[in-house]
Amino acid sequence: MRRLLFGTVIAAALLVNGCGSDPGRDVKPMADPLGAQTTAAQPLEDIPIEMVRKSQAAAVSQRIANTEITITYSRPVARGRELFGALVPYDQIWNPGADQATAIGFTRDVHINDHPIRAGKYSLWAIPRSELWTLIFSTAADVYHTPYPGEAHDALRLEVRPERGPHMEALMFYFPVVEGKDAVLRLHWGDVVVPLSIRVP
Repeated sequence: MRRLLFGTVIAAALLVNGCGSDPGRDVKPMADPLGAQTTAAQPLEDIPIEMVRKSQAAAVSQRIANTEITITYSRPVARGRELFGALVPYDQIWNPGADQATAIGFTRDVHINDHPIRAGKYSLWAIPRSELWTLIFSTAADVYHTPYPGEAHDALRLEVRPERGPHMEALMFYFPVVEGKDAVLRLHWGDVVVPLSIRVP
């Protein structure tokens, strides 16, 4: 009885002092980024292979501290083609995706490569070059992948040096690093990797 009472007192003291509290207790799970409404009772119908989109829809979400970042895009496939400087011309504005323009959303203000950008949703555009890319965040968020909405909608332009990486057959956005309030976001297609550093307040 004394041991049980002693243990209860210690546990209560830890909770009062915050030592025994669960730091994630108030964190809610992220919503389904694709907004899927299907359940086991309501499956989607099968479709024939010839009706499947060549660039299929994808989404990636990442929580950094108390900020959520979500990217929705379609994934064009290399299929043996030469990509940058050929299929995707250099020095021309390109949407890194297909169909609906690639979009990125932030639930709070963040810094990207040390440049501030406000919370909200943006379409993402790029000007590829062999040595230096320009990435553009446009306030025209819900648009098709062509044409570029114009500089009047630009919220942020960044110059980013691309890197080389292993071949990625379908275009991909991913977060290889998430640490504290910092993260790295990569755009990766073929052997070209375009990294962005993100920091939240």
